[in-house]
Amino acid sequence: MNVIEVGLSFFEGLALIASPCILPVLPLMLSASIDGGRKRPFGIIVGFVLAFTLFALFARKLVMLLGIDLDYIKYASLVLLTGFAVILFSQKLSQKFSNLTQRFAGVGGSLASNNKDGFVSGIIIGMLIGLIWTPCAGPILAAVLVQIIRQETDSQALIMILSFAIGAAVPMFIIAITGRKIMSKLGFFTAHAEAVRKVFAVIILIAVACIATGVNANNLFSKSNAATVQSNSLQDGLETPYPAPEFAGIEAWLNANPLTMQSLKGKVVLIDFWTYSCINCVRTLPYITKWDEKYRDQGLVIIGVHAPEFEFEKNKDNVAAAIAAHNIKYPVALDNRLDTWQNFKNRYWPAHYLIDKDGKVVYTHFGEGKYSVTENNIRYLLGLNTRTEGEPEIRRTNYAQTHETYLGYARSQNFADPASIKKDAIALYKQAKFLPSDHWGLGGKWQIEKERIVSDEADATLQINFTAKKVFLVLGTKDNQPINIDLSLNGEKLKSINVDRHNLYELVNQDAAKNALLEIKTSKPGLEAYAFTFGN
Repeated sequence: MNVIEVGLSFFEGLALIASPCILPVLPLMLSASIDGGRKRPFGIIVGFVLAFTLFALFARKLVMLLGIDLDYIKYASLVLLTGFAVILFSQKLSQKFSNLTQRFAGVGGSLASNNKDGFVSGIIIGMLIGLIWTPCAGPILAAVLVQIIRQETDSQALIMILSFAIGAAVPMFIIAITGRKIMSKLGFFTAHAEAVRKVFAVIILIAVACIATGVNANNLFSKSNAATVQSNSLQDGLETPYPAPEFAGIEAWLNANPLTMQSLKGKVVLIDFWTYSCINCVRTLPYITKWDEKYRDQGLVIIGVHAPEFEFEKNKDNVAAAIAAHNIKYPVALDNRLDTWQNFKNRYWPAHYLIDKDGKVVYTHFGEGKYSVTENNIRYLLGLNTRTEGEPEIRRTNYAQTHETYLGYARSQNFADPASIKKDAIALYKQAKFLPSDHWGLGGKWQIEKERIVSDEADATLQINFTAKKVFLVLGTKDNQPINIDLSLNGEKLKSINVDRHNLYELVNQDAAKNALLEIKTSKPGLEAYAFTFGN
C-alpha cells in the first residue's frame, strides 16, 4: 500500500491537536483526566481510539455495501483535505471554525463529569470525547475516513486506522497524563499555534498533491520499477541459495524431450510456473518469450511448468493451443498432478525461480512485475553486461479494484444469496434486485459445482458489480459446443462473444477503472464459468 497515505493519516492524527477547535475540547480532556484515578487517562485514550475505529470500520462496510464508486471517495478525500489545509493557513478562517465548534465543549462538559476512578470509566469518557470531537475536527476526520474506506482490503484499512490513531493518541495521551501541568504550557502553545497549523497545512497539501498525481512512495526509492536497472551483482537474491528441486510427475513435455535438473547443470535456468487461463500469467509471457529469444544462444534455458488450476487445463491439446497462441518456443512441462509444484513448495501463479550454473535457486519472484530486475539477474548469471533497458512496468491494479472472484462453491465468495446455493444440483436462482459492490448473482437455472457454474437453460444470467478497467472471465462449454453470450454494462448492450473453447475471455475494457454492473446472458444451456479476474 502507498506509504504516503499511511504517513498522511499519521499527520492527520497529529493535526487534530493543532486544529482550530482544540481549545474548547482541551479543557474537557483535562477535566476528565484530573478528576479520575491514575488509570483513567489510559482508558480515555483507549476509548477515544476505539470510538473512531468502530465508526471508521462501520463507514467502510456501509460504503462497500451500497456500491459507491470509490473514485468519488478519493476526490472527496482530496477536497476535504485541501479545505482543511486552507483553514489551517488562515487565522481568520481558523477563528471562525473555532467559534462554530465552541458549543460542543458545553455538551461534553456534563458527559465527562463522571467522578468514578478507573480504566473502564476512562474508556466510556474517551468514547464520548471521540464523538464530541468528530464534528469539531470536521474536515480532517472526514478526510481520513474516506481514505480508510477506499483501501483495497480490510487489513490495509486497519493499518490506516492504526496510523491515524497513533498520531491522534500520542499528544492526547501526553495531555491526559500531565493533567494540570499542561495548563502552564498553554500560553506557549497559543503563541505558536499559527506556525504549527501552517506546518501541518503544508504537509497535508504536499500529500494531497502526491495522491492526486498518483505518486507512490513505495516506488520512489525502488529500482525494480525503473525502466533502466544497473547492477554488477545479483539483485534481491536469496540469502541462502538452495539446490533446485527435481522435476517430478510430468505427464508430457511440449517443445522438448524430457529434461532433468541434473542435465541442466552448467546452464542458467528460469523456471516459470504458469497456467494458461490465468491473466497474471498471460501478462508475463511477452517478457519471458522475449528473454528466451535474446538469451537462449547465450546459455539461458527457460522452462514453463504448466500447473493447472482447473480440470480443463490438464488437457494437453488445450495447453498446446495456448503455447501456439503466445508463440512460446521454450520447453513446457505438464505438471498436472502438481508434483513439481510441491517439490518447489510453490504457492503462486506466476512464479519465477532463477537457477545458477551450479544448479542452485538464487532468485525468486512471485506474481507480475520486477521484469528489469529479473532480466538483470539473468544477464549477471550469464556473465553479460548487467545494464538492462527494460520497458516501464504498467500498474495492473488500483486501490479499489475488485479481487479475483471464483464461482465454484469450493472457493466461492461474495455470492448475493449464499443460503440459496444447491451444491452439484440444478436450481432456479432469482437475480438480486440490488447487488452490493464486488458481489455476483445468478438468474435462471444453474448448477453450482465445486470449481465452476453451468447454465441449464437459455437466457440464464450471471451478474457482477465490479470496479476495474478490464474484466476477464474463464469460460468454456459442455461438450465443447459453441455458445453465444450477450454482455450488458449498466443495463446497456455491450457486445456478444462466441465461447468456443475453454479459455480466458476479455469481457470489458473501459476507458478507465470504474464501478459498473456487468450482465452475461447465455443463448443456450451448457455455458461453464469458472472465475472472474480484473485489471487495468
